[in-house]
Amino acid sequence: MSEKRKLSLASQIFIALVLAVVVGLCMQKVPDIASEYIKPFGTIFLNLVKFIVGPIVLFSIMAGIVSMKDIKKVGAIGGMTVLYYLCTTAIAVTIGLAVASAAKGIFPVLATSSLSFEAPKGSAPLDVVVNIFPSNFINPISTANMLQIIVMAILVGFAVILLGEKAKSAVDTINRWNDIFMKVMEMILKLSPIGVFCLLTPVIAINGTMIIGSLAKILLVAYICYVFHMVVVYSAALAVNKCSPKKFFKEMLPAIIFAFSSASSVGTLPLNMACSQKAGASNEVSSFVLPLGATINMDGTAIYQGVCTIFIAACYGIDLTLGQMITIVLTATLASIGTAGVPGAGMVMLAMVLTSVGLPVDGIALVAGVDRIFDMGRTTVNITGDASCAVIVTKRLSGKKSA
Repeated sequence: MSEKRKLSLASQIFIALVLAVVVGLCMQKVPDIASEYIKPFGTIFLNLVKFIVGPIVLFSIMAGIVSMKDIKKVGAIGGMTVLYYLCTTAIAVTIGLAVASAAKGIFPVLATSSLSFEAPKGSAPLDVVVNIFPSNFINPISTANMLQIIVMAILVGFAVILLGEKAKSAVDTINRWNDIFMKVMEMILKLSPIGVFCLLTPVIAINGTMIIGSLAKILLVAYICYVFHMVVVYSAALAVNKCSPKKFFKEMLPAIIFAFSSASSVGTLPLNMACSQKAGASNEVSSFVLPLGATINMDGTAIYQGVCTIFIAACYGIDLTLGQMITIVLTATLASIGTAGVPGAGMVMLAMVLTSVGLPVDGIALVAGVDRIFDMGRTTVNITGDASCAVIVTKRLSGKKSA
């Protein structure tokens, strides 16, 4: 009887979210107290999550690869995954541009002469490619460089497959360590409700009144796009591949709430893996697809680029041409690859997009104050897209087997 009465993790996290909103609103006059005495416990929880992410990505990808026993199969999964991610990202930024353009009339033309924003330094074109490949084994894990960890895991996984029977003990070792880190992850995730409350309360305390004003309009447009993309695009993709959207969103709820609270795709990865497997993704597929998605799949961030670019252009009294909008779609889609799944990464991408169409980067100052609120929504879309891909790829692979 006691087991039946026990609240599910999703319910616990949702209650924590509601309490965080209530407490945060009550603490608007004393936001420093929330930041100094509540946020540190959220930071501790997030640190624990970040600690487990590197080992989880390394060993889960290796375990997923060696379980397939076929490099061609890994290539097939990787090809389907990257194609899905690029297509949904392009659709996402198009939705952002279309909805924001339709709502452009509600955006004010502001006095922008006093705006200032220092754009991050750009890197040489091939630096992104060079930085994918690790120069030693420890550094990528210690710095949580997801792309380099993924490359390491793929190389080691391929080597184990090619060695065949000689590497049997290595396969057992990889699987054992994967199980160990999964258990550690399970222990940490039990603290999710506390983490959500402590992370979200300071955000509400600091930004609660800021969303009641001119920025409420741009936030509303962005969130309409976020919800539309999640509910319509992902549901359609799932339905076309004969997967149940209802089951998917039901099982994904804990990860969705946690992503909204933490604003970190990488931080949500452990919980996302657990939820996506309940939603229908196989262990071998989710172990490969989700870590990759946390690094290169940025649908929510792409929507943010489209909406904020239109908003900033409107504030400067600039009308974007069709050619500029096409440039934004291409830039946002390609820039999503290699953008770290951490809070605030969307700001760097936005600077790149604005530069690509000749808009002043200083315009970022218009939305920088509430970037955290944007980030919560776009992270939620990002991780949901990762999970939908894992479920769809699993379904397609099972369909090929049965055929």
